[in-house]
Amino acid sequence: MQPLKIFKSQPKKPGAAPGTVQHIGEKRVENVEIQVYDYDAKHIEEVSIDSIEDCEPYVKSPSNTWINIQGLHDIEKLKNIWSQFDLHPLIQEDIVNTSQRAKMEQYENCVYFVMRMLWYNTDEQTVEGEQISIILGENFVLSFQESDQPIFRPVVDRLNLSKSRIRSQDTDYLAYAIIDTITDHYFSLLGALAEQMEQIEDQLLDDPDEDTFQAIHELRQKIVFCRKSVWPARDMLNSVIRNESPFIQESTKIYFRDVYDHMVQIIDNIDNYRDLILSMHDMYMSHVSNKMNEVMKVLTIIATIFIPLTFIAGIYGMNFDPSASPYNMPELSWYWGYPTAWGIMIVVGIIMVVYFKRKGWL
Repeated sequence: MQPLKIFKSQPKKPGAAPGTVQHIGEKRVENVEIQVYDYDAKHIEEVSIDSIEDCEPYVKSPSNTWINIQGLHDIEKLKNIWSQFDLHPLIQEDIVNTSQRAKMEQYENCVYFVMRMLWYNTDEQTVEGEQISIILGENFVLSFQESDQPIFRPVVDRLNLSKSRIRSQDTDYLAYAIIDTITDHYFSLLGALAEQMEQIEDQLLDDPDEDTFQAIHELRQKIVFCRKSVWPARDMLNSVIRNESPFIQESTKIYFRDVYDHMVQIIDNIDNYRDLILSMHDMYMSHVSNKMNEVMKVLTIIATIFIPLTFIAGIYGMNFDPSASPYNMPELSWYWGYPTAWGIMIVVGIIMVVYFKRKGWL
């Protein structure tokens, strides 16, 4: 079993100045890719560009623009993007530091969101994830992914529908749609973990072994990792709902409240799963203890049966000369003494076995 890694590499050096841009994480794509979605109620245009300068006509137009960047390792290319939108150095630092907790930060020219996208790898049966940074500005949204996973495909599909609400709303609704998509992935992940939990429960009721204990431990690690990733998102959404921002309309906050309710439900489910996995651990330990008790019970009964037999054998095994002792042991020189001793021991053993069975100890 491989432990879950929270940090993919060493964090920045102690004492570094705030806003120091250093990529902390894995390189998940070869090249940084940029997709631009320019839309309004009447049209949508989707293009892939090589340089951020190519999107300037879209950003300056009155329509809404969504720019999705995949890959965080090319600092120079990212700096060109950041300079075009005059992003604060602290935002730049947080985007490439992939160990951030979910949060919302308000700046003069934008709102910065950061969350962690989680999904379940069915092939390797592991929980995987990546950091998603979202920047909401006036008429534009920037999103930064670590990988090229098509996690926002549902949002793009909704944009391609001419009568969809997302086409007629401002960019704050697009930011909501992206956050809502991330939240929906949490539900899919919890469903996969629930199936794995049911399999472990079946093993516990059948005949658990060391592999079952290993599966319980791995599942507990996954749940702890999910909780650590998801829990701060509730505080982030609460900040969105309560704080006043010129970039988020009151009409859109209704949808953010819905995502907040979903997040609370997800956290409740994670806490329930954590309690269940602890119960499974206790159930496994009880099974191991009961199994050990059964073994000790059998050994104790066998030892108890042989105690009187050993006593009899010890009596007749004493090296006394019958003719020299005033207390004669006639059985030692009796012709039927040996088979009689065996008979006594067998009868005593049978009596003890019958007694144990009547007591319910066997």
